[in-house]
Amino acid sequence: MPTQTTFKPAWWLSNSHLQTLYPALLRKAPAPPDYRRERLTTPDGDFIDVDYCGTGNQPLIILMHGLTGSSQSSYIKGLQDALFRQGFRSAVLNFRGCSGSSNNKARCYHSGETEDIHFLYQTLRLREPETPLGAVGFSLGGNVLLKWLGEQGDRLDLFAAVAVSVPLLLGICATKLDSGFSKCYRVNLLRELKIYMQIKLQHLERIGQAEEAMKIRELGDLSTIDSFWQYDDRVVAKLHGFSDVHDYYRRSSSRQYLKFIKVPTLLIQAVDDPFMTKEILPDPDELSPHIQLEITDHGGHVGFISGSIPFSPKYWLDQRITEFLVGYIVDRVSE
Repeated sequence: MPTQTTFKPAWWLSNSHLQTLYPALLRKAPAPPDYRRERLTTPDGDFIDVDYCGTGNQPLIILMHGLTGSSQSSYIKGLQDALFRQGFRSAVLNFRGCSGSSNNKARCYHSGETEDIHFLYQTLRLREPETPLGAVGFSLGGNVLLKWLGEQGDRLDLFAAVAVSVPLLLGICATKLDSGFSKCYRVNLLRELKIYMQIKLQHLERIGQAEEAMKIRELGDLSTIDSFWQYDDRVVAKLHGFSDVHDYYRRSSSRQYLKFIKVPTLLIQAVDDPFMTKEILPDPDELSPHIQLEITDHGGHVGFISGSIPFSPKYWLDQRITEFLVGYIVDRVSE
């Protein structure tokens, strides 16, 4: 059953869209201290950029952003700062092409792509076999995280994980973005994705990757796409080996993996999230006993802003996520 939440929305951000848009547009998160970037060569000859906050031997938290996000997203930078103040290091996985540099393959990233997070995890584990590792994912990154946790079962050495605002059933979420005010989010996200693909094509041609560039050219004119059903069918499915959009959504939706998770995991979802409906929320019998489901009535999509003074927001997610991780790291140390 869902657990009691401590979240109380700010009265001056009274609906889901204000909760969603305020941090996305107005949050000025501090630059994380003690910051550095590392480029890792992936097993398929491409690369991922990882942005670290903190040095030393403190516990290390892997962070994953949402669709069209990056390590520079305000919710990522804010959480890195909060984790640093609680004695954690962090490592942000920029999904391919999201770090400010296009990757060197036609391959992109998507809601079910778990190879890169597993590669980063293995890399960090080899370097620091004794370090307590945790993971946090937002939105698309949360779907990737939950799917990966379910795929790996008891083969992971993680002390805890947190997933926030997760599109647990991708098809339902894609349809939700076709209705009402949610269409505004869809328009903006699709515009950014089309720019991402255009920049990637130009990059591949510039570096002489003609075969990879052709894979993108063969997708055709993307300017006519106006829904995620179309984009995921025309682009994601074709570039990543799915037969069609239905196959992609079926295989990549994370709800089916929840029962297999063995890592202590907090899943935070808002009922009023404009990217999804209540229909995506799992039934109790779908949850692993290791999952703590926290459902709030309000909070929007990666919003969850509290505070009684207008324009003096308190970012509840930073506090709740660090609180959860601190609780499990204390338990681990005391064992």
